[in-house]
Amino acid sequence: MSEQALLLVNLGSPASTSVADVRRYLNQFLMDPYVIDLPWPMRRLLVSLILARRPAQSAHAYASIWWPEGSPLVVISRRLQQAMAAHWPEGPVELAMRYGEPSIEGALVRLASQGIGEVVFAPLYPHFADSTTTTAVEEARRVIHEHGLSLRVRLLQPFFDQPEYLDALVASARPYLDDGFDHLLMSYHGLPERHLHKADPSGAHCLRGADCCQRAEGEVLAACYRAQCYRTSEGLAARAGLDPAKWSVSFQSRLGRAKWIEPYTEARLDELAGQGVKRLLVMCPAFVADCIETLEEIGDRAREQFLQAGGEELRLVPCLNTHEAWLPALATLCRRAPLQL
Repeated sequence: MSEQALLLVNLGSPASTSVADVRRYLNQFLMDPYVIDLPWPMRRLLVSLILARRPAQSAHAYASIWWPEGSPLVVISRRLQQAMAAHWPEGPVELAMRYGEPSIEGALVRLASQGIGEVVFAPLYPHFADSTTTTAVEEARRVIHEHGLSLRVRLLQPFFDQPEYLDALVASARPYLDDGFDHLLMSYHGLPERHLHKADPSGAHCLRGADCCQRAEGEVLAACYRAQCYRTSEGLAARAGLDPAKWSVSFQSRLGRAKWIEPYTEARLDELAGQGVKRLLVMCPAFVADCIETLEEIGDRAREQFLQAGGEELRLVPCLNTHEAWLPALATLCRRAPLQL
């Protein structure tokens, strides 16, 4: 029986903090039709406008959180890859990024050339979205088809409500929760509202009522990013024994003028400070590895905003990264992956 490889997949990062490398990365990322879902001519025009200024701004932000070893996301993902080897005796553990290097194409071609017969393809996104899960899966399909690879692929499903993931989140946050806080804000990456409407299989549920996320079940829940984020938060809060008044949910990282899902993290920071919250904890459960969205957007900019609004302390709870509870949890989740592709 051939070995079963585990391929961990994350979003990606620029090769360096140079403006040229950041522009190259942003162009690949933003021109993905699953990220900006506009017809190609409109997408090209919009991205060209964004690339006129954004790369320099983003390069500065990346430089503020860059590690001596490189991009935090890539460095942490490499550490996860290495740590998972002890938890995945079935075969080799590889790493790929949807954008930049190491690429999905390179990893799959390399595994096939090594005689690997089956791959567990593991997008490290707890919550489903076309701009994360779907685009990674479609890239794998493209590579397998274009190279004629003889690989059986098992696909890790979104794990937003799985006990192993929730338990690992609580374990990673426990020292911060036990240290005392006034409020816990769970800040998730945002999406344009049109992405939710587009993914809604019923065509009549998402964002159609104040309690739509609470009512989502079955195939609607399986496709609704916002509802899945709320399920994660509710599961985490229940396991941690949190007072309902001491935690809330928000969405960060807006881009462009389109309406994005609410409540916005920026607005929530000001509200909490105005309500007298002094010691704020922030978790980012949509990310399993710290990156620019956590380290710079929350750890630097959100902290500065909260302090200016009257808060006294904002502590960023690290992502799961290589936490001792996350490694066996991830292995268990990957072993449950069904045969796909």
